[in-house]
Amino acid sequence: MTTYHIELEGDVLKIGFGTPAQNDQIVQDAAKRLQEMIQQGELKGGKILKINGPASLPVACVITHKVAHLYGAIAVYDPKLGKYVVCITHDPNYQLGDLIN
Repeated sequence: MTTYHIELEGDVLKIGFGTPAQNDQIVQDAAKRLQEMIQQGELKGGKILKINGPASLPVACVITHKVAHLYGAIAVYDPKLGKYVVCITHDPNYQLGDLIN
């Protein structure tokens, strides 16, 4: 069993907690899963990656660090807004804080 689940559906990275554990283990499991996805060519990069699901702050940092240089922009879902918020961008078509449906 894994402490953290990560799956790619189109341009959305679906994330969520698995078996209960502390952040030190969850961070390692999330990083391992992302590395597997990169090595298998599942996370190839592109214009934008949207991230949706629950994460602790340490896990969110690991996820964004691992994918930030693969994609032109990273947007994270905000359930209060009902939209994705661009939080990392290397692409002039996306500005920090842009809202995406």
